[in-house]
Amino acid sequence: MSRVLLSIFRKEMTHILRDLQSLFMVLTMPLLMLFLYGYAITLDMRRIDMAVVDQSRTLESRELIERLSSTSFFRLASASVQDVDVLFQARQARCVLIIPRDYAASLASGREARVHLLIDASDPNAANFINAYVSRVVASENGPSLFSVDPRILYNPDMRSANFFVPGIIALILILISTLLTSIAIAREKETGTMEQILVSPIRPAQMILGKVLPYILIGFVDGLLILVAGSLWFRVPIRGSLALVMAMMLIYVITGISLGILVSTIADTQAVAMLATVTLTVLPSMLMSGFIFPVASMPRLFQWLSAVVPATYFLQIIRGIILKGNTLANLYPQAAVLLGMDLLLILASMRSFRRRLE
Repeated sequence: MSRVLLSIFRKEMTHILRDLQSLFMVLTMPLLMLFLYGYAITLDMRRIDMAVVDQSRTLESRELIERLSSTSFFRLASASVQDVDVLFQARQARCVLIIPRDYAASLASGREARVHLLIDASDPNAANFINAYVSRVVASENGPSLFSVDPRILYNPDMRSANFFVPGIIALILILISTLLTSIAIAREKETGTMEQILVSPIRPAQMILGKVLPYILIGFVDGLLILVAGSLWFRVPIRGSLALVMAMMLIYVITGISLGILVSTIADTQAVAMLATVTLTVLPSMLMSGFIFPVASMPRLFQWLSAVVPATYFLQIIRGIILKGNTLANLYPQAAVLLGMDLLLILASMRSFRRRLE
C-alpha cells in the first residue's frame, strides 16, 4: 500500500472513529432495521377471524369445526346467515364457513359433502391462503379420493416466512448501509471546503477513491456479519451452506454498494443530495425489482429488464441459495461474476468522474 493511499485510509478511519455517535448508529441501525423488517414483513398467517354458520348441527359438523380450530391459523366464532354481510362490512370476519344441513347425510351416504366458504378477497394473498387451507381440511374430512398427492417440501419444510425474508432483509440493509456510508464521503469534502486542498495536492483519483473505500468496506463487512449472526440466532434461520462462502459473497456485495455510494458522492454537490440519491437508487429497486418480495418472472417485461441492473437481484439468489439450499460456488458463479463486474465498472466510473472534477 502506497504512502499516499495509506494516509488517506488513516485520515478516513480517524474521522470515523472520532465520530462515536455516527459509528454507534452505523453499527446498531442495521440490527434495528433487521428486527423491524423481520417482524413487519411476513407471509405467515395466524388467528384469522372466521365465522362459522353450522346449519347441520351434527357430530360430523362439530368435528370439522374442531379440526379448523385446533390450529392457530383460525379464530372461530359462531354466526348466522343473516350476520354474514354485517361481519364482512365491520371487518369482524375474513371468511365465513357455511356447513349445510345435509352435510352429515352426505358423508354417511358416501357422497361428496360440500360446504360453502365466503372469503373477503380485498387482500388476494390472504384469500388464497384461506381457500387453500380450508380446502385441505375439508378434503381430509371427506375421506380418500381417487388419487392423492404426497408432497415433499424441500429447503423450508416448515414454510416459515422468516427463512425467506431474513436473507432478503440482509441484502436490503447491506446495500443501503454500504452505499449510504460512502455517498457522503466526497460530498462532505465539498461542503467543508477541504476539496480545494485535495485539488492542489498530488493525489491521483485511484488513490483518493480507494483510500476512502477501504475503511467503509471494513465497516460494511462488520455490519453484514452482525445482521447475519442476529438473523440466524434470533429468527432461527439455518445456514445450510458454507459460512465462509456467505462471507466472501457478502464482501463482494458490500464493495458493490460502497462503489455505488462513491459514484453518487462524486456527482452530488451536497450531502443531502447524496443521501436522497442513495435511498432512491437502493431501497426502492431492491425492495420492488430484485425478487425480495415479488418473483422477478411475474413482473412486466420492462421491469424484468430493469431488475438485471439491480445488484440485490443477484445477491438475493446467492444468499438464499447458500443459506436455504446449501449451494456452492459452482451453482452461484454467474451471479458472483455479475457482482464483480458491477464492482469494477462502478469503481472505474467513480475514478473517471472524480478525474473530471480535478480537471
